[in-house]
Amino acid sequence: MHGKRILLIVGGGISAYKIPQLIRLIRAQGAAVTPVLTASGAQFTTPMTLSVLAGEPVHDTLWDRNSEAEIGHIQLSRNADLVVVAPATADLMAKIAQGQANDLASTLLLATDKRVLIAPAMNVRMWDHPATQRNLATLKDDGILTVGPDNGDMACGEYGAGRMAEPETIVAAIRDALTPAARPLTGRHVIVTSGPTHEPIDPVRYIANRSSGAQGTAIAAALRDLGAQVSFVTGPATVAPPEGVSVIAVETARQMHDAVQAALPADAAVMAAAVADWHVVGASDRKMKKDGSGQPPAFEMAENPDILAWISHADDRPDLVVGFAAETNDVIAHATAKRLRKGCDWIMANDVSPPTGIMGGSENAVTLISDTGAEEWPRMGKDAVAGCLAERIAAHLNGKTI
Repeated sequence: MHGKRILLIVGGGISAYKIPQLIRLIRAQGAAVTPVLTASGAQFTTPMTLSVLAGEPVHDTLWDRNSEAEIGHIQLSRNADLVVVAPATADLMAKIAQGQANDLASTLLLATDKRVLIAPAMNVRMWDHPATQRNLATLKDDGILTVGPDNGDMACGEYGAGRMAEPETIVAAIRDALTPAARPLTGRHVIVTSGPTHEPIDPVRYIANRSSGAQGTAIAAALRDLGAQVSFVTGPATVAPPEGVSVIAVETARQMHDAVQAALPADAAVMAAAVADWHVVGASDRKMKKDGSGQPPAFEMAENPDILAWISHADDRPDLVVGFAAETNDVIAHATAKRLRKGCDWIMANDVSPPTGIMGGSENAVTLISDTGAEEWPRMGKDAVAGCLAERIAAHLNGKTI
């Protein structure tokens, strides 16, 4: 990013409070930032703040007599290496999709001949609205890049997709947008699930498994390194999530299902999480105590949603769905049957019986099962497995074979 110039259009949303940090991070990468502040954006941050941090004047009107004497909006739109819109509100997205040009920001976006990257941010209902999704599809068809939005708590008190991606994630997307030719998954969106799920029994106890989340984390990082925009849906893993991806932290299988659903559409999905098959019905809201009878409590169990089967048959199914089969015996037979039963394209099968040391360990030994058969990979580090899988995914999505 060194020496690059970013034209940063700041929309009107509460997430505009993150823009000063975004400017700091962009400049720390050696790029220059020219801020454009919309009228609504000025309700959440000030021209003085943006100007001081960017080290440049803030542009906020189409009717500046000095700059417009030289057709300033055209110069602004053409002098940048990349135009970034953050936060990209529903209104801004609609203006871009419809080609409106009634203020400085929309005029710049219509006049630019440079790539545009938007970071959507809005209420979850607004994000899910058919009009917003139609506009999003139009923008993508027009070649506009997107980063986010993330899932999480909203300023309005609701929860779901619509939070603006974190500044670090936006910077990673800017870096990718400035070097698109070098990465085969640039412009692709991949969902990765990872880690275990925790199914509560009471406020202090839960049902879980020994998954560390290391393999899913490595896969997300490998896909990111190939240029993909990664939505990383992770349960309570023992490893930290990778940088440069959109992290959606969940606890239960039902929360993971909802997060995956909200992250669609996507080009590919890698379901690497070790999802619990069952949850406790009516988990207690108080710590359960011994009653002196010597008898353990009786739990009623219910089946969790089958995320892999659901996404394999979803209306907006990704082009490629990859599942994982962690087995302790008859690995290939069980995994082959699972692929057919779930309806996914590939299954990564591995033996997680205790002697292998794979579950929770640093290595993995997998067999890739597809409609062409079973391909055994040598035992290697989980980062290496992730790299091989990411290359296969890139080749598949780009119509190549390895």
